Amino acid sequence: MPTIEVVRKDRLTPGDVTEGIRRDRAFEDENVVMARSQIAVGTISAWHHHGTRHLYGLLVSGRIRFDFGRNGKEAVELTSGDFFHIPAGLVHRDVNPSTKEIAVVVNVSVGHGPAVVNVAGP
Repeated sequence: MPTIEVVRKDRLTPGDVTEGIRRDRAFEDENVVMARSQIAVGTISAWHHHGTRHLYGLLVSGRIRFDFGRNGKEAVELTSGDFFHIPAGLVHRDVNPSTKEIAVVVNVSVGHGPAVVNVAGP
């Protein structure tokens, strides 16, 4: 009989590493990764993309800016409660502009292949 699977917040497993981002996974199969990401106060992460996967997320707390585009000159800023979608292959970096609060994101990566690909720049 099917059951409901629960992963407690203190039972997440370490996820892929990008400098400046702590990722912890709750669920993973060949097509989907569900995780929590944390970006510390004042942090600018390394550049990365999500391969052939689409990343959908919700900013649970804090603020975040995503830098992307030609030479990394485009940006979008989110506040707590905002949802976002990062298309497959879009090079970006995560920035926490706050001087007081960690940015916490719950995200779902959909597709095949690596969930994170670190790169030198946009």
